[in-house]
Amino acid sequence: MLDQHLIILMVKLAVAASLASVLTRSGRFNEMLMREERTLMQRVQMAVVSAFIFGAGVAARVMTRDAYQAVDLGLEGSLVVGMLGGYVTGLLAGVLISIPAMLNGELMSMVLLAAAGVLGGLLRDIAPDRESIWRLTFPDQALFRLLRKRDLRPAAFSLLCMLAILSAELLRSLLARFFGPRGVFSLQDKWMHDNSAGLIAAIYATTLLATMLPLKIWNTKRYERQLELQQLSLNEARLLALSRQINPHFLFNTLNSVASLIRQNPNQAREVVYKLSKILRRLLRQMDNLTPLREELSFIDDYLAIEMVRFDKLHFVKEIDPATMDLLVPSMLLQPLVENCIRHGLASKVEGGTIRVRSRLSEDGRLHIHVEDDGVGIPEGRLSHLFEKTNLEKGGLEKPSNGEQGIGVSNIDERLQVLYGTDYKMWVDSRIGDGTTTGIELPSQSLPANGTKTTPSTEALGVG
Repeated sequence: MLDQHLIILMVKLAVAASLASVLTRSGRFNEMLMREERTLMQRVQMAVVSAFIFGAGVAARVMTRDAYQAVDLGLEGSLVVGMLGGYVTGLLAGVLISIPAMLNGELMSMVLLAAAGVLGGLLRDIAPDRESIWRLTFPDQALFRLLRKRDLRPAAFSLLCMLAILSAELLRSLLARFFGPRGVFSLQDKWMHDNSAGLIAAIYATTLLATMLPLKIWNTKRYERQLELQQLSLNEARLLALSRQINPHFLFNTLNSVASLIRQNPNQAREVVYKLSKILRRLLRQMDNLTPLREELSFIDDYLAIEMVRFDKLHFVKEIDPATMDLLVPSMLLQPLVENCIRHGLASKVEGGTIRVRSRLSEDGRLHIHVEDDGVGIPEGRLSHLFEKTNLEKGGLEKPSNGEQGIGVSNIDERLQVLYGTDYKMWVDSRIGDGTTTGIELPSQSLPANGTKTTPSTEALGVG
């Protein structure tokens, strides 16, 4: 008989872990866990959701006439909800969880479970900090930390919580003994004919573990979610830094061009200043990681209008499929590629040259963008290192050994990798004397119907 009782206790622990795991699959419940401060309505929602789960176990035990004793986690659930949500949440959850037992004639159940919820709220209030509830440790760990005497508060609080949980189990057994089967349900009372010291200790240990297991499981989920949010913030900051690495030499050269034009051609100088202000305004207000291709092309028009002041033999040709104009592309995608065409392909070419930007949709609905120039081309030795970061892109201050400065192809490739994971392609093809072609293939993504720009989701940023 003792073996059967121990099996029931083990099943009870398995049920506690399973219920906690099931709740972590709910997005709404995960949001509740992430909040430390909740409104009254949010507390009520948390109590109702928790009561539905734990109350279902009580109802299953009642409907099967105690055949499934291991699924009743009413006391443990009330304690946990109170510890996480406070007095109001714990009290309401305890009352709701007790309803099936009350309907079964167990008239002290509501008092017991409501008191357990309030006890959990009290523990939350006296915690050294909000994280202490999540950092509860098992008795051996708490005693070990207490003996090390580094910080007594967390270990002492863990021991206090364990004492409170065991006291709640003691109160349940006392109520069951005093009021009988019409008072509350208690395993200790049901098994009174086999109540050895070992079995009683196992019952108390099971109540303790069944209360702490959900906290441990949910805390793991919280840490995972916090890491996801931190990684998302890190990726957002990384994208912003990468997208705003406009070559400072472009700004200096533009200002020098304006200075020389002021006397020779004031109208053209004003036009250059106007184009430069549009460029800087867009960089300063840029908030979205994705922008319509139409806006990227408009930005390139302004950028090249300035560059053509210095390179009067520069030509720009656009071959854009109209179906691609409103598709979303990473912000500042084309400018670095066009800048590379000028600086490394056409700047040293006496007769000037042409930059061509083409876009199309493939049969499988993917966006293809090509940026081409008919410049001097890239030597094979440099071509093989284009996707390697330069010192400036790594955040260093040393001049790159290959003589390049500013934004490299590796910058664009890194941004695409952050945004799309492996769902993109980028390549560079070049021949000495014939020019260079940079190709990019992206999944097609359009603006929503309301025209509001979107930022990539957590999955799109490679998180989760």
